[in-house]
Amino acid sequence: MALPRLRSLSGRGFVFYFYPALIVLSVGVSPTFAPSPSPQDIGSSSSGCGCTNRRDSAGNHPETPSDSISLAKQAAAKYSKEANVLGQEMAEDYRSHLERRTNQMVLITGGVFTMGTDDPGIPQDGEGPARKTHIKQFYMDTYEVTNVEFERFVRATSHSTEAEIFGDSFVFEGLLSEKVKSTITQAVAAAPWWLPVKGASWKHPEGPDSNITKRMDHPVVHVSWQNAVAYCTWAGKRLPTEAEWEYACRGGLENRIFPWGNKLQPKGQHYMNIWQGDFPHHNTADDGYASTAPVTAFPANGYGLFNMVGNAWEWTSDWWTVHHTTDELENPIGPPSGTDKVKKGGSYMCHKSYCYRYRCAARSQNTPDSSASNLGFRCAADVLPDYLR
Repeated sequence: MALPRLRSLSGRGFVFYFYPALIVLSVGVSPTFAPSPSPQDIGSSSSGCGCTNRRDSAGNHPETPSDSISLAKQAAAKYSKEANVLGQEMAEDYRSHLERRTNQMVLITGGVFTMGTDDPGIPQDGEGPARKTHIKQFYMDTYEVTNVEFERFVRATSHSTEAEIFGDSFVFEGLLSEKVKSTITQAVAAAPWWLPVKGASWKHPEGPDSNITKRMDHPVVHVSWQNAVAYCTWAGKRLPTEAEWEYACRGGLENRIFPWGNKLQPKGQHYMNIWQGDFPHHNTADDGYASTAPVTAFPANGYGLFNMVGNAWEWTSDWWTVHHTTDELENPIGPPSGTDKVKKGGSYMCHKSYCYRYRCAARSQNTPDSSASNLGFRCAADVLPDYLR
């Protein structure tokens, strides 16, 4: 069903998807959170599966293709000079240490595949219908963008993420310290495990008392779509389209659920980082991780890409729509405008009981300025950047 939105917790533009019967809770300094709605109650809600959405203080987002292009041009104008300078420095640094870097790309040969599915796991997400789709050759990041790669970008450009500018971001309650929890004064009844945490950012994923010192090889999170566009532009890359992302996810397989086939755990082995146990109360972490995992973890798919499902949601360039044609498509780029951007792949918080979105055909959405502790990205490119040759 279509979920209505509720504007602004604090007059600054959080947007939540929620059922009419569920309301925003305002709680005291030492909050007692309401019992979690059952996964069946909110199973398809974006607030449950991904993160809550937010808008900027004016409540505005690009509404036209030219506005979307303008974002990229602004990023290019700001970062192209730094990228060129850094590119010269990388000639020695990158080439001599590529084995330790995670910015490598894989050539994805063009072809035809079946995008979407006629057997959707979550029909209201617009997973269907299945449609024959032609994709031209492109390059895709082997790994999700890591903290170490994003840190290089920030050091070169002094970029501030929207989470840092807003002063907070959304974090899964189960990852927070009691000290941080005690500072939370608001929660969302539709998804009480998502809490707006002051000071949460890519450098402090669980708030000010956390850091990424031992997670430099994990996917960067708490990055908005606009932050992702800025990074990709600086790196001489771009975000993949939804069609490119799904084509890459399938790894050359046709009509399979996961990048490796149809079995969740081939030969009893974990192939991705998702939730095991009773969501949201207990994660057994049988796959080895209760939060993000290193981007090199788990087997690669047939194209040599790691963690295309699970671990962290990944932004794409497409505007969100649930209406798709059955016509044969050539390099589709999504609708010309919208309010939300498509994200793909699911995350470490996904569980079949409430968020069966760790599938190649699965999809979800957030506003371009949204950020959360399970939302990251990887880049694509038409031509391999010179510094990676």
